[in-house]
Amino acid sequence: MDLKLTTNVIQFTRSEAVSCGESIYTQMTLILLLKGGGTIDLEPYLTQSSTAEPTLAPMAVERTTTTRAATSVGLVAALEEEQADQIDLSCFWGNLRHDDRDNARDCWKLSDVNNFRVRSKHFCYDKTKIPAGKHLMDLVAVDWFKDTKRMDHVTRHQSCAAQVASEKGLFSLIFNLQVPGSTHYSMVFYFVTRQLAMGSLLQRFVDGDDEFRNSRLKLIPSVPKGSWIVRQSVGSTPCSLGKAVDCNYIRSPKYLEIDVDIGSSTVANGVLGLVIAVITTLVVDMAFLVQANTADELPERLIGAVGVSHIELKSAVVPKLEPEIS
Repeated sequence: MDLKLTTNVIQFTRSEAVSCGESIYTQMTLILLLKGGGTIDLEPYLTQSSTAEPTLAPMAVERTTTTRAATSVGLVAALEEEQADQIDLSCFWGNLRHDDRDNARDCWKLSDVNNFRVRSKHFCYDKTKIPAGKHLMDLVAVDWFKDTKRMDHVTRHQSCAAQVASEKGLFSLIFNLQVPGSTHYSMVFYFVTRQLAMGSLLQRFVDGDDEFRNSRLKLIPSVPKGSWIVRQSVGSTPCSLGKAVDCNYIRSPKYLEIDVDIGSSTVANGVLGLVIAVITTLVVDMAFLVQANTADELPERLIGAVGVSHIELKSAVVPKLEPEIS
């Protein structure tokens, strides 16, 4: 067995002799041991090890060997590229803790993106939707704030995840869901990526004007756990946030913050009243995305998705926001 160590993948090559007529071949199986655990066994391929002429399709064997070897190399490269592109999440934090256990309380968790359905590649022709698949950005932290007034531009909060991301050369998209009341609350989601793909729908949304942003920003809600009346009131129909409520966009070189004023809509405020009254009993999932309207923009991709579980109002903290620079 041969072993080769690459940046993020350890390659094991297992070999055994097999006969084919008068010829002897070595069957090679490439096994990938991924960094962080897990293995992948690739399809075996043959190399000739005897000097005798092969009697069974030598050209076919040669082509198969070359093709499979190239596929193996290509897969290794793809795995290494994907793992190298992963962002170290350990440097980010928010005051609402992350806990993916099913029975966890007063926390956020990563939602299964395939529970959300988005427009398919052929939506313009047949209106079909598909499971969302891989998201575009990583959710790295969630903050749960309270104050006596509405909290705008919360990215001014000292050492927040967006500021940390900016220092590391990363780009952030921040959703600040503003909850009105005698005490104002804000739940803030920080999504991060290495860079925006130029010409992509997400990049055009980030760099577009407010009219374009309002026409495309979309939220898909879900209440997997909660009373019937709350589940019916919230529903699971995609909502055009920019059309339903007032959204304020704060653009900086390294982030876009979206302040979503839920209190600006009578209907949304009414639903929110139901939710807040029983918030400790609920599990709420949300997916954020930019709506795709044309064939070249499809299929839709989620920016990201998050679930919040049994949130306690008393766990919110007052943020220390740096003064606005005029």
